[in-house]
Amino acid sequence: MFPLRDTITYHGAIIATIGLIALNTLGFFYQLSFGPQLMQTLFFNFGFVPSAFFDNPTGEFWTIFSSMFMHGSFGHLLSNMWFIWVFGPAVEGRLGFRRFLILFLLSGVAAALTQGFFMPDSTIPMVGASGGVSGILGAYLIMFPRARILTIIPPFIFFFFWLPATIYLGYWILIQFVYAFSGLPGVAWWAHIGGFVLGLVLILFMRPRRIYKADPFWECWRDYC
Repeated sequence: MFPLRDTITYHGAIIATIGLIALNTLGFFYQLSFGPQLMQTLFFNFGFVPSAFFDNPTGEFWTIFSSMFMHGSFGHLLSNMWFIWVFGPAVEGRLGFRRFLILFLLSGVAAALTQGFFMPDSTIPMVGASGGVSGILGAYLIMFPRARILTIIPPFIFFFFWLPATIYLGYWILIQFVYAFSGLPGVAWWAHIGGFVLGLVLILFMRPRRIYKADPFWECWRDYC
């Protein structure tokens, strides 16, 4: 299911959302400048390799962060950035710039460690922002369970469906578990699960405790959360 937009209309500043999209896009085109052969070397040097991490956790810990801003293909980049664009503004609007970035980065850390825990001997570099993105999705589910997501459901690509966030994101995380347990290769499914679960937990501590009617976001919160 491909999301197009949500029903949360008031966002406020989305500097962190735009910044993450810009950094990841610049990072991807920087990768391309090295050419196909050297790009593979970059993945091994700056991607998160579980076996290398567990052999030398202190020396390899920084690769958890560098891997978040690398992508294996344009489609990989586009998918992650689109999910940030659809779900990020509402979450950043509630959390603010700093807490939103903390949510993204810590979810990315949890994603890498979860993937490493389930596949500790893997020598395949893990790259991509999907761990941090998954944390944003988890936070969105807690804060906006009654929001609706405009969705395209293949093969009905000419029809649009408004799905409740609980259904859309519930289906999304269910699919991650199904693919993770089936061992489907090519995607770090456990990383998605780890990031999502930490997002669910972190948002319970990070979200604002009170909502005031004077806040222009109040109407959105009352209607959709």
